[in-house]
Amino acid sequence: MASPCEVHVADADIATADRAVTLAAAEAHRIEAKFSRYRRGNIVDAINTAEGRPVVVDDETARLLDYAARLYELSDGKFDVTSGVLRRAWRFDGSDRVPTAEAVAALLPIVGWDKVHWRSPELTLPPGMEIDLGGIGKEYAVDSAAALVRPVSARCLLNFGGDLLALGPQLGGAPWRVGIESVRQEGAVARHIDLTVGALATSGDSRRFLFKDGKRYCHVLDPTSGWPVVGAPRSVTVAAPTCTQAGMLATLALLQGADAEAFLEAQGAQFWALR
Repeated sequence: MASPCEVHVADADIATADRAVTLAAAEAHRIEAKFSRYRRGNIVDAINTAEGRPVVVDDETARLLDYAARLYELSDGKFDVTSGVLRRAWRFDGSDRVPTAEAVAALLPIVGWDKVHWRSPELTLPPGMEIDLGGIGKEYAVDSAAALVRPVSARCLLNFGGDLLALGPQLGGAPWRVGIESVRQEGAVARHIDLTVGALATSGDSRRFLFKDGKRYCHVLDPTSGWPVVGAPRSVTVAAPTCTQAGMLATLALLQGADAEAFLEAQGAQFWALR
């Protein structure tokens, strides 16, 4: 998941707590192994190295690809799982190494879900193109792990790199207290949210950005241009029934740039945006 993952269990029974954590950890490892673009030999690697040949995928992968296709449509092409190749030009490591316009433009011909042929269960990418499910994988992992943990213990909070889901309150009915990190001071808390049931997901640039000549470049890229979105909040946190839904709304909001808050208000979402 490229981030710390935690399972907080409030049950007094140690055996129950151990079982809940074991189930969640195993599911996180399974999803990481299956869908990480950094792993060799998994389904994403098979797709990305097919060189134009069709690849038949399993049902779980097909559902994620259907979801990616839907997000592409809903965002007018701004959420695009083929845009991961832009990382060849952009490295958001906090430095001032902004790529040239030529380097970015050279990658755009191999970006675009509209160039992909997807008819479940068969996917065909043009040679040179790749998919990267990182934009939906962590939130999916939280929901998938929670589904396994729920029959064992409802007094849990799953936290995969800041994307969270509470299955129920702590002992005595107390909520879980979640902090939203400040965008002004690393490690400081901007505000607290009490969470009893449901999910929170956050998108932002506090960890991944570039800074050059007084300008900060957000790591959220517009795949239609290859350049970072402009005018977006530094951080957007969204509450929703599932982590997948919360993450989708947070990411789509950032892709709206300066209109992020207006987008979330139009969706009727509960959110917290920091600028």
